[in-house]
Amino acid sequence: MPTVRAATPEDIPALVAILMQDAEARHAVDPILWRMAGDAPAQVEAALRAALGDGPQPVRQFWRLSEEDGRVTGVVHAMLLPVPPIYAGRQGEPGLILADSAVVPGAPEGTVDALVAAAEQALREAGARILLATHVTGAAWQAGLQARGYAALTLYLSRSDPGDAEASPGIRAAGAEDIAGIVALAAENKRILSEIDLFWERHPEADVRFAAWMRRSLTLGDRDMLVMGPEGELSGYAIAQPASRLHFPPAHDIRGTGVIDDYYHRELADVETLDESGSGATALLRAAEAALAARGVGAVFVVCPAGWRSKIAMLEAAGYETAMVWSIRR
Repeated sequence: MPTVRAATPEDIPALVAILMQDAEARHAVDPILWRMAGDAPAQVEAALRAALGDGPQPVRQFWRLSEEDGRVTGVVHAMLLPVPPIYAGRQGEPGLILADSAVVPGAPEGTVDALVAAAEQALREAGARILLATHVTGAAWQAGLQARGYAALTLYLSRSDPGDAEASPGIRAAGAEDIAGIVALAAENKRILSEIDLFWERHPEADVRFAAWMRRSLTLGDRDMLVMGPEGELSGYAIAQPASRLHFPPAHDIRGTGVIDDYYHRELADVETLDESGSGATALLRAAEAALAARGVGAVFVVCPAGWRSKIAMLEAAGYETAMVWSIRR
């Protein structure tokens, strides 16, 4: 069994090499979604120096590495994940094992398990009562996570080169007059989420908090807020926005990637079966894609619970494939 210990600044050169090799493997799978930054090694080194240094951290994070005969054979990165304000968060901040965790080719058997176990220990000692892990589909970590009891919670489905569909009537930019309708639809969405998994338990003030965020979002110039239907009779909404660094290791350039997370249409209300074959939901999705394409986006992530089978079917029919999975340990 390999030796696992906390990483130190002295380990940075070895860690940069491992993480760059891992990033290149993702890039080979999908060079648009996992586009490499022009200065990728420098970005990885800067992130490691910030994480392993003595300066203040925006979130509490942990780096553990494995060694065999004095050689670094793998690394795992974990953090305490802040709970979005619309969720109850009764069990505190979950612990999350991130995608920039990797082992070298030919690493001894049991290396992944030892690294995940070390990350779990660090997270539990920090107070995490819920354990999450993310991996890119096809990664070596998938089997190791499943063996430790992790099961899919959220899928990140992707499509490259969006924006090839014609605009549909009835879809328009949201205005202040649409906030109440968006909040009502979002309440339906959150109810379905909590029925799929109690991990998404709504905060008692979720509607008030979400309304405030929607009003704020109307003032932000980096995103498009779209609604379907006339004022007072909305059937769906979608927010197309830039990708965040949380989902992408620092070696990757995220400037050409968009995310559609806040997205709901009433045709998706049954988690098993699409209503009207999902035509309205698909039209709304295409409009969000077109808005991102107009901003120069070449790849889109759509966030979807693993248990929302009707929504997954609609996305797959629209050309999306699962590119990343967030799992939970029960």
